[in-house]
Amino acid sequence: MPELTVAEVMTRKVVSVDPGTPVKSVISTLAREGISAVPVVDGNLRPVGVVSEADLMAKRDFHAGTDPRPPWYSRRLRKAQWRKAKGITAADVMSSPAVTVGEDEPLTVAARRLAENRLRRLFVVDGEGRVVGVLSRRDVLGTFLRADEDIRADIERKVLAKGMWLIPGTVTVKVHDGIATLYGTLEHRSSTEVARTLVGAVAGVVAVRSNLLYQIDDTAGTAL
Repeated sequence: MPELTVAEVMTRKVVSVDPGTPVKSVISTLAREGISAVPVVDGNLRPVGVVSEADLMAKRDFHAGTDPRPPWYSRRLRKAQWRKAKGITAADVMSSPAVTVGEDEPLTVAARRLAENRLRRLFVVDGEGRVVGVLSRRDVLGTFLRADEDIRADIERKVLAKGMWLIPGTVTVKVHDGIATLYGTLEHRSSTEVARTLVGAVAGVVAVRSNLLYQIDDTAGTAL
């Protein structure tokens, strides 16, 4: 079954700045919009970097760049922050390159990218590389707030009926607090694994408990 895409979950309103925007204007934009970061875009709306609150904190950390340069043995991150403290435009203080995700990418790809890069948000780009949205951790986690009944209906209709072509009643589904539990008997063991995987991809499912039985072990001698 098709998985949720980034475009279906992202926030479409994006506030951006250009490379020459003064740092004070960037800070004002963050405060006015109630956001923690903005993409820095070129004339074609393609992201060249990101300015976050963490980038701007360097101004206070190093007293607007008046502190001495950190010693040679300091971590590279500290040296980068010191350089940003002296910056006067968005281009001077931004982190680059910007970590982005395509609008048609599966949501799991975006979630993995957020986790691997320890980011609070990703800026979303279209096929031309232009910024069209922003995806935050909150947007991703919001998919788990679906009603149990809606989750169960999706599993029965999209996974069992359309995805696996099972006769209604072959598999019984119960969903409680986002936990989907499967009961029933399928012909092949591999089908029970497919069902478990597909159910886990349904929006809102936080865990899958499979009590499915099978008649034939068609995976004998193969790794599951």
